[in-house]
Amino acid sequence: MKVGLIIVVILLILALIVGSGFVGRRNQMAVKREAVNAAWSQVDVVLQRRADLIPNLVATVKGFAVHEEQVFGEIAQARSALIGARTPADKIAANGALDSALSRLLVITENYPQLKSNENFLRLQDELSGTENRIAVERRRYNDAVQDYNTFLSLFPNSLVASMSGFTRNDAYFKADEGSRTAPKVNFDFNKSQAPANPAPAPAKP
Repeated sequence: MKVGLIIVVILLILALIVGSGFVGRRNQMAVKREAVNAAWSQVDVVLQRRADLIPNLVATVKGFAVHEEQVFGEIAQARSALIGARTPADKIAANGALDSALSRLLVITENYPQLKSNENFLRLQDELSGTENRIAVERRRYNDAVQDYNTFLSLFPNSLVASMSGFTRNDAYFKADEGSRTAPKVNFDFNKSQAPANPAPAPAKP
């Protein structure tokens, strides 16, 4: 009788340990998932801030570069896709397209010296640059939160707890590197060309 009671007590203790471990790990997963959601909300704010700046920037550039309709159309399409996206993965994809379109817009401004001296354009460009820096910071924080969450889920026995509790990997990363946000620097000053090197004279024949 005593042996049976001891076995029951041991089983209850083991069940308590396993159950508390299960609940503890599940709670950790919930906390990390909420950290991902919080980090994404900050990304979403700065992406929306940039989307709000774009119409004024494009309108200013149009006043000087009326023949760049293709770039303007690409920006409008990418901006609409970003605003209409409902999931982080969709917004990340749309943001990549918008990055590329904005890079092309900033490159073509090099063709218009009057635009580069326009006060409204310079102000909008400064605001956009500050927003881009903020996006880079929040994007990195979001990626770190996603990586931490995914790593925690992949560890054993967390993977078992995750599968039993409905937690899944989050693959909505910003996969482009930070350099892709920087517009290529194009030099349109073709007046400064290097003079061709003079070939060395052939030695005189004896």
